[in-house]
Amino acid sequence: MSDFPWPSGAATGIGSLPGTDIAEAQRVILGELPDLPHLPELPERGPGADLIGRGAGFLVDLPVQLYAGRWQIAGRPGADLRRTADLLERDLDQLTEQADGFTGTIKIQAAGPWTLAASLDLPIGGRMLRDPGAVRDLTDSLAEGLRRHLADVRKRVPGATVLLQLDEPSLPAVLAGRVPTESGLSAYRTVSAPAAASRLRTVIEAVDAPVVVHCCAPDLPLQVFRDASARAVAFDLSLIKDLDPVGEAIEAGLGLFVGAAPTRPVAGGRPEAKQVAERVRKVWQRLGFPASRLPEQVVITPACGLAGASPAYVRALLKACQEAGRRISEV
Repeated sequence: MSDFPWPSGAATGIGSLPGTDIAEAQRVILGELPDLPHLPELPERGPGADLIGRGAGFLVDLPVQLYAGRWQIAGRPGADLRRTADLLERDLDQLTEQADGFTGTIKIQAAGPWTLAASLDLPIGGRMLRDPGAVRDLTDSLAEGLRRHLADVRKRVPGATVLLQLDEPSLPAVLAGRVPTESGLSAYRTVSAPAAASRLRTVIEAVDAPVVVHCCAPDLPLQVFRDASARAVAFDLSLIKDLDPVGEAIEAGLGLFVGAAPTRPVAGGRPEAKQVAERVRKVWQRLGFPASRLPEQVVITPACGLAGASPAYVRALLKACQEAGRRISEV
């Protein structure tokens, strides 16, 4: 029996898909990724379906609004927040219907606290990141909102085990002091690794579910994710240059959601499950871990989200990931 909260040899998606039809998107996910489906996100639907708008919609007692094309903290809930909530409600209604009777593990995604802090504006201007007190309030609010969200998902799909993915694309820039101010002439203060881990841990401990932290960046802050008590990390394999921290994470028991399948067609067109599986297997072998642990500890995914891909390519890619997961199980 695996110690990890997903089936051995599983594959899943990162989150976003193309188009605006949530019913069709969920049919594709449940059909192509039956071992570890996720609740797809469709950013083409506009404000409130984007990473930041959707993530900010989970905040409790911290309403947001769009102002000059950017999300900012608002004095009271308005039309932008109602639209965000309506889109999420439609998504969850479809999940309730289409995942009726589902008894496996399902993954839900949301923007993490540092990416929200680096993207949301304060009412007085500037990002929330500039004010440590605002970051603390944001984190507590997000933790409570995601706790409620996951409880809602469990009610709707009572047989499922829920896995939460926190998307933190901005965290490397936050740690390095590379988030620009409004003027673009300077950057916000550097956040220390212990402080970053502490805020992440606040959310992770609140949700009562295993958490995967997703970050597609060359400078993947693996130690921060480990210190925050994440169960797994999701990353783009092509961006990883130094494998030593990955080996240390495997040794420590961290699950890996390995982005090994290209999000756009490369030479040769369709993605090949055999090539995807081989990429993952070779890395595992280079690190010297037992082959029997590979399908338990690793989940195969696309390199990143698929919002910019064609529907035909998405189907082919997800099918290849699912088949690659089966291939790495053949020890």
